Amino acid sequence: MPICKNCKEKFEAKHFNQKYCFKSECVRVWVESAKVKNWKKEKKRLKDELETVQSLTKKAQTYFNAYIRERDKHKPCVSCNKPLGTKFDAGHYFSTSHKNVTFDENNVHGQCVACNQHKHGNLLNYQIGIEKRIGGEELIKLHEQAHKIRKFTREELKEIIELYKQKKKLLNKK
Repeated sequence: MPICKNCKEKFEAKHFNQKYCFKSECVRVWVESAKVKNWKKEKKRLKDELETVQSLTKKAQTYFNAYIRERDKHKPCVSCNKPLGTKFDAGHYFSTSHKNVTFDENNVHGQCVACNQHKHGNLLNYQIGIEKRIGGEELIKLHEQAHKIRKFTREELKEIIELYKQKKKLLNKK
C-alpha cells in the first residue's frame, strides 16, 4: 500500500501512480501541486515562444563560443602562436556584425585575451594564422561569405543552439 505524500498515512490506491489519498485536505494539496506543475510547464512554453531573435542570438553565440574554446583548447593562439592557457577567447576574424559568418567555424578560432581584447583582434597576424589553419581557398570563401547579408530566424537560432550543445558534448567525450 502506498503512503500519502501529504498526510503520510497508508491508503488504497485507485490508480497505479496515485500519490495522495482521498481525504479532502490531501485532495486539495494534490490539486494545488498539479496547478503549480502545469503553471511551470506553461511558463516555460510561454518563455520559449516569447524569446526574441536578439536573445536567441546571444544564447547561440554563448554555445558556439563554448564549442570553439573546447575545440581549440590544445592549439596555440591563432594570432601570436603562443599557448592559450586556461582562459582564452573565441576570436572572430570577421566580427559578429558580419552575420553570415558569425557561426562559421572557419571564422572563429581560439585567441589569447592579449591579442583579442588588447590588440583588437591582432588582425594582421590573425590573417596569417587563419590561412595556415584553413588554407587560402577557404579564406577567400570566408571573405566572400562575410559580405553577404544574413538574418537568422528564431528557428535557425534554436537549431544552432542545439547543434553546438551536441558538438561540445561530443568533444568532451573524446
